[in-house]
Amino acid sequence: MSHNFPKLLSPGRIAGLDLRNRIVMAAMGTNFADENGHCTERLIAYYEARARGGTGLIVLETSAAFYPNGASMPNNIGFSSDDFLPGLSELAQRVQQHGAKIVAQLNHSGKMAQADTAAGRPIPVPSPVTPSHSNMFNVLTRAEIGNFIKAAGPDGKGPSYYEMSVEQIAEAVAGFAAAAARARRAGFDGVELHAGHGYLLANFLSPYTNKRSDDYGGSVENRARFLLETIRAVRAATSDTFPILVRLDGMEYRIEGGITPADCVETARLCESAGADAIDVSAYGSVAHAIAFTEAPLVHEPGGFIAFAQAVKKAVSIPVIGVGRIEPEVGERHIAQGSFDFLAMGRRLLADPELPNKLLAGQDKSIRPCIYCYICVSQIFINQPVVCAVNHCTGREHEGDILARSSEGRKILVIGAGPGGMEAARLLAEKGHRVSLWDKSRDLGGTARIAGLAYEPNEKLVNYLAHAVRALPIDIQLGKAATSDAVAAEHADHVILATGALRQAPAIPGKDQRHVFDGEELRGVLFGDHSAAIAKLSPLQRLLVKAAQLSQMTRNIALLRFGSKLWMPIAGEVVIIGGGLVGLELAEYLVERGRKITVLEPGPDLGAELAIVRRARVLHQLREHGATIHKSVDAIEITPDSVRYELKNEPQSTPCKQVIIAMGAQPDDSLPAQLSGGSAQVHQIGDCHSVGYIDGAILDARKLVQQIERANA
Repeated sequence: MSHNFPKLLSPGRIAGLDLRNRIVMAAMGTNFADENGHCTERLIAYYEARARGGTGLIVLETSAAFYPNGASMPNNIGFSSDDFLPGLSELAQRVQQHGAKIVAQLNHSGKMAQADTAAGRPIPVPSPVTPSHSNMFNVLTRAEIGNFIKAAGPDGKGPSYYEMSVEQIAEAVAGFAAAAARARRAGFDGVELHAGHGYLLANFLSPYTNKRSDDYGGSVENRARFLLETIRAVRAATSDTFPILVRLDGMEYRIEGGITPADCVETARLCESAGADAIDVSAYGSVAHAIAFTEAPLVHEPGGFIAFAQAVKKAVSIPVIGVGRIEPEVGERHIAQGSFDFLAMGRRLLADPELPNKLLAGQDKSIRPCIYCYICVSQIFINQPVVCAVNHCTGREHEGDILARSSEGRKILVIGAGPGGMEAARLLAEKGHRVSLWDKSRDLGGTARIAGLAYEPNEKLVNYLAHAVRALPIDIQLGKAATSDAVAAEHADHVILATGALRQAPAIPGKDQRHVFDGEELRGVLFGDHSAAIAKLSPLQRLLVKAAQLSQMTRNIALLRFGSKLWMPIAGEVVIIGGGLVGLELAEYLVERGRKITVLEPGPDLGAELAIVRRARVLHQLREHGATIHKSVDAIEITPDSVRYELKNEPQSTPCKQVIIAMGAQPDDSLPAQLSGGSAQVHQIGDCHSVGYIDGAILDARKLVQQIERANA
C-alpha cells in the first residue's frame, strides 16, 4: 500500500458491502446507452476500465427508474423493465470481476427531464412551477443552439407539468422500489437514490419548488416524506443487507429560499432513521444562471462541498461520501480528520481511470490530470456522448487497447513537443517504436505553456506529459531546428509534424505600432524568447525581461505566473481583439492582474472553442471583474491611444495603452512541402494540421497512432 494515502486506500464498508478502498466513482452522465435505454458495449467497457483501474465503488450514472419517463437525456439507462436485465447484468458482472463494486443510481429527473420535454410527456412536480428565465442561451454559439434540445417540446408550448397527487406519489414510491429490486436481480451491489440536482425527489426537498400544504410540504420532515417512504419501500423490496445510498444537496446555489446546509443535515438524519446506509453529499445550482453549474454540481472551487459533508458527518452515524473537486491528498487528510468516510471523484477518473492503481503503486506523477476544461459535461448539454480533452480513450474503451505492443518497431521522428507531439511520442514509445522528439524551444510544452500560464490546470497537463516522455526511452532534443537536411539525416520511417499553429495578426489597420502584439509576439514577450517583440518594449521593460531570462523565471510556468502578479510588460488598459478561446483566457489572466480589459470579437460567437460550461464561467467572471466584451464588431482600426470600431453600425472608440490581437491562428504547413521528397511518411497532427487546441491535438495523436499501426499490420 502507498504510504502517502493510508486512509484513502484502506478498505471501507457501507452496510454489509466491503470495498477495497475509499475511492468512489461519482455518477456522471455519458449518453453511451442506446436510444432505447439499453446498455451498450461502449458503456460497459467504459465502466469496466474504471473498475480495472482500481476504483473501490462505482456509482452508475443517473438512470431512469421509470424509463422512458423521467429520463434526463436521450440515452439514459433504463431500470423500468426486465427487458433491461441482460445488459444491466453484464455491466455489473464486468465491473465486479475486477474487484470493484457497483451501485445503480435510480432517478426521476422531474422538471429536469429533457426526454419528457422533447416527447411532450407531462412532467410530475410537487407544486406548480414558477417560470424562470435562463441566461444559458446567451452563452451558446449558434451551432450549439441548433443542437440544443428543443425546450418548447413538439407542440412549441414548452414543458407541461402536473402537481402530483398523494396517489401518484405512492405510485412513484412503488416504481423506485421495483427498479431497486430489478437492480438487485441484475447483480448490482446496492442502489443510490438521487435526491439532489433539481430532480424529482429534490423538488420535494426544496422549499423553493415545494409549496404544498399537505403531509408532503411545509416542514423539513414533510418535504422529506416522499424520499423517506421511498427508502423504506426500497428496503422492503430488496433485503435488510442491500445497501441504500442517498444523494443529497448540501445547498442550492442562486436559489432564493432553496435548500440550506441545515436542511441537508436534518434530511440526512431522517434518511438514516428511515434505513439509508450512506449519504452522498453534493450540491446544486439554478439552471437559470449559466455560471451556477460551476458552483454546483460541477464545482470549480477546489473542495467546495467539504463543509457540507463535514456537517452531515457530525449528524449521522452512517458513512458519508464527500465530493466536489477534492484532490487525493485533500481527501486523505479529510478522511483522517473524520470529515467524511469516502472520496468520490468524477472528472479525475475520466482523465485517468488508473488513478487508484497509480496511487497504490506510488506513481502519483504518472496520473493524467483533469484540466477542468468542462468539455465532458458540456457534451451532455448538447446531448452528445461524453469525451475527455486529456484522455482520448474515454468513451473509446470498446475499441480495444491502443497501447498493445507493436509487432514491429519503427523509427519515428516527432517534431514539436506540445501536447499533441508529446502524446504521440508517448503512445508510440509505449508501443515499442524507436522515437525521437524534437522542438526548437528549450522547453517541452509548446504553446500549451502559455495556456498553462493563463489557466493553471493546463500547466499540470504539460508537466504530466513532460514526465511521461522523459520516463520513456525517447530521444528528446530541445533547441533543435527541424531543417530538411536534419530530418533527412535521421532516416526515420515516419515523421510526425506537431509544430502547432502560426499566429499572425490579420490585416487590421494600425497593427504594426509598437504597443500592438500579435499572439506570437505576446508569447515571446512573456517567455522572453522573441527578440523582435521584446524590442517593442521600453528600455526598463527590456531590462526586467532580460533579468527574468537570466534568472530562468521565464522557463518556469508556475514561477512566471506568480511573478506576473507583481509585474509584467503589459500596460494597464488593454484591448484584446479576438474573443475566442485564446482571447478570453488571456483576458481572464490579465483581469486577475488588475488590467482594465476590453474584448472585441468580429464574429457572432464568443469563445466558440471553449466548452460551454467553461465559457459560461469565463464570461461571467470577466464581466464580474468589469471587463467589457463585444461581439459582431466591424471596421476595427488601431490608433496610438485607442481602438476604433463599429458596433451595431454605430462608431465606437475605446481608449487603451496596449492592444493584443488574439486572432489569426492558421495551420502551419511550412514543413510538409520541404519534407515531401524524402523517404519517410510525413504526417501532421494538432494545430499544424487543423486548429483544435489541446483536446484536438490529443485526439489527433491517438488517431495517428492507430493509423500507423494499421499500416504496419
